[in-house]
Amino acid sequence: MNYDVIIIGAGPAGMTAALYTARANLKTLLLERGIPGGQMNNTAEVENYPGYDSILGPDLALKMYDGITRFGVEHGYGNVTGIEVVGAYKKVMTEDASYLAKTVIIATGCEHRKLGVEGEETYSGRGVSYCAVCDGAFFKNKKLIVVGGGDSAVEEAIYLTQFASEVKIVHRRDALRAQKIIQDRAFANEKISFIWDSVVEEIKGNNQVVTGVQIKNVKTGEKVLEDCDGVFIYVGLDPLTEPFVAANITDEAGWIITNERMETAIPGVFACGDARQKELRQITTAVGDGGVAGQNAYQYIESNQANFVSE
Repeated sequence: MNYDVIIIGAGPAGMTAALYTARANLKTLLLERGIPGGQMNNTAEVENYPGYDSILGPDLALKMYDGITRFGVEHGYGNVTGIEVVGAYKKVMTEDASYLAKTVIIATGCEHRKLGVEGEETYSGRGVSYCAVCDGAFFKNKKLIVVGGGDSAVEEAIYLTQFASEVKIVHRRDALRAQKIIQDRAFANEKISFIWDSVVEEIKGNNQVVTGVQIKNVKTGEKVLEDCDGVFIYVGLDPLTEPFVAANITDEAGWIITNERMETAIPGVFACGDARQKELRQITTAVGDGGVAGQNAYQYIESNQANFVSE
């Protein structure tokens, strides 16, 4: 099972990279452990992607996937456990199989960071969620807590108001970090209120479902128990790069280090999208990264043809 390119991750970066490599007539395998789309599948509405006033994240993911399949990209499922350099080739290992390729593009993205408080793991899936699109409909006429103050937290809080009776946003500061236009919508929404300068210390429940959260004011130290039926957490992102740490291509936090050509420290191994060490993580930047990675993977193969054994 030899390929010109193996792309690990089928989010917007990985699918764009696959589009470029497949159009360059490279034999491409797109490896994913879930459904194509990555974090787009957890996004209610995308309003900052060119060409659309607004589009549901899962719908955009499907359109991207449909676009690459017509160019012959192979789509495989597998949980990647690591990569190795084997002569001029790269070996990609999964739990079930191994693959050889001339180049590898890592586009594994990131995941929502956990709070790490008591009750979070216990009530995960029973009132604790990281995806409003996935779970919002389960909370009709319920009271919800959203933790965070960035774009994702505020956007998802707004989304949840179509189901919940009320939504309270808990933020550790006294001002939101979300874009101004998103803030304005939240402040204008009658169902949304704010608990400022506060953090969630514990998620309470009745051994079956969430019943409330213990909140601490970081300035006064005052603790309050807020009744609620669900907690949606948006406090940052962590890279999904654990299988590649041993390859010494990440920083201390696990983000993959690349140059502007998306090249890592290993020749022939590229990285793109949210798994990269960079400032802005958006669908648009992931798509841009993917195009650069795909094109430079093609150029790498063209420049190193003499090193590859004829198949």
